[in-house]
Formats: sequence, C-alpha cells, structure tokens
Amino acid sequence: MQDKLVTLIGGGGFLGRYAAQHLLQQGARVRIAQRDPRGAEFLRPLGGLGQTQFVATDIRKPESLARALQGSDAVVNLVGILKGDFQAIQAEGARNVAVAAATVGATSLVHVSAIGADSRSASQYGRTKGEGDDAVRAAFPAATILRPSIVFGREDQFVNRFAGMIASAPVVPVLRAATRFQPVYVDDVARAIAASLADPARFGGKMIELGGPDVLSMGALIRWIADAIGRHPAIIELPDSIGGLIAMLGFLPGAPITQDQWRMLQSDNVVAPDAEQFSGFGIVPTPLASVAPTWLVRYRRNGRFSSDAAA
Repeated sequence: MQDKLVTLIGGGGFLGRYAAQHLLQQGARVRIAQRDPRGAEFLRPLGGLGQTQFVATDIRKPESLARALQGSDAVVNLVGILKGDFQAIQAEGARNVAVAAATVGATSLVHVSAIGADSRSASQYGRTKGEGDDAVRAAFPAATILRPSIVFGREDQFVNRFAGMIASAPVVPVLRAATRFQPVYVDDVARAIAASLADPARFGGKMIELGGPDVLSMGALIRWIADAIGRHPAIIELPDSIGGLIAMLGFLPGAPITQDQWRMLQSDNVVAPDAEQFSGFGIVPTPLASVAPTWLVRYRRNGRFSSDAAA
C-alpha cells in the first residue's frame, strides 16, 4: 500500500479510525471523506507530513463523491446508520460510492456491510444493506464486501451502552434474550479491510462474513458485561409480547429500541457455516474477554481503583 491513495468514506467514525491507522502504518496516503471532515482531525497526527487528507462529501450526492474520490487508488465505504433515511444512505448511497469508484478508476473497493444484509429482510436496515450490496456488485464487480457481526471496541455504542445501563440501573430488562451474536473486535475488522485493499486480486469480488470466536445470546452477553464490571443488577428477560410493545413506542424520544431494530433482533447475527471468514485473511479473531475489560473498568464502582479492576 506504499504511497497508494486510499479514500475512507466515513473514515472518522468508529471503524474508520482503526482502518486509517493500519493503512497509514503500511505507508498509504489516506483521505478521510465525510460530511464534516473537521470531526476527523484527530487522525492527522497518526500519519506523517501530508500523509492524511480531509475532504467534505455526502454519499447522497454523486457529484460530491466524484470530487472526493478523484485520484484514489482504492476506496472504502464505511457509512452505515441505525436510524434515519436507510434507503438514501445504505442503498442509494452505496451505489453512488461504487459508481464513483469505478468512474475515477480505483483499482479496489471495500464495502463494509453487515451480517443479516438481505434485500428481502423485514427490517429496513437489513433490506437496504442488502440492496446496497447488490448495487455495489453491479457497479463494481471486483469490490470486496465485508459483513461483520456486532463490532465491539473501546469507542463502540453497543457493549458500552449496555455497560452504562448495567452500571446505573438496579434492574436491566433484556429484549430477545435468546438472539445470538458473534461480537467481532474492531481492530480485526480494520485489519481485514487493509488486507482486502492490499491484495484485490485475491479478495476482489468476494463477500466475507466476519465474526469473533464467541457466540453469545443477548442474555449471556448482558450477564458477561455485568460480571466484567462487577455489577449485579436484576436482569430480567422480557417475553416477546412485552418486547414488541416496547418496540412500538420506538418513535418516542429516549425509547430503548425502534421497531426496525426489533425486527432485526428476530434473527441471529452470526457467521453462516458456509461463508468465507477471517481465516481467508490469516487473521485469528480476538475474544471479547481478552480486550474489553481494559476499557470496561471505567464502569466499575471505583473505576480503575476497584479492588478487582485487573480481573
């Protein structure tokens, strides 16, 4: 990747910052393209002089993408949302990125999707992710599509969200407690992105599902987090009849879950047995328990001064 120009669309986000770091370490020039590039300025010190660039773009606007991707050797689309205009961002936006990447002559494209992406999905999230994958393949057949399970890491909004709830509430309700996840470490996904870009002849045109070594139900994950931070609230697994009613109120401010997220929870979020996986990259995925306690310690009663903070 030495001196290659890689444009990371949404590069200042959770996964993007890790992908940028790996690419910069490999000698690539990294262009961060997002709606407000000022939010990614914290990445500048990670590279050498002139190694990082920042540009404003909006994946809903093809002309904006054409300018942002000009001169790119490789492109990575990291943009995804959990609520909002799914069609514009995850379906049409993904198509816009792929078309722009092909137009500027990029030699490789990595599109970050998600396990559960399916154009026939009952959820808008899953359906538009699937439509986006189809559109990317049509516009840029050599694209690598990566489908991770739930991504965890120091800055995530999943494990940290539940840790905050557990630390602050005497009772923690759990919706769809039996739904299974395969949490994957953000740095492992970033390494897969960098590997895909470094060898497009090998990984181009492939769809690869990324999951960690642990398969946990929602209920088991909540209990693991509680143990990791030394908190023991009452954990109540709610029946679907109640969970569905809570989801119906998802339009209200502060609601814990939207109806679309409820639909997503109806299916397990794990790697399919016949899918291409991390092994193709030679990456051994990182267990949740080996890294998460280092940042979850802040949710303990006495933080890093807790008597068992190193446990």
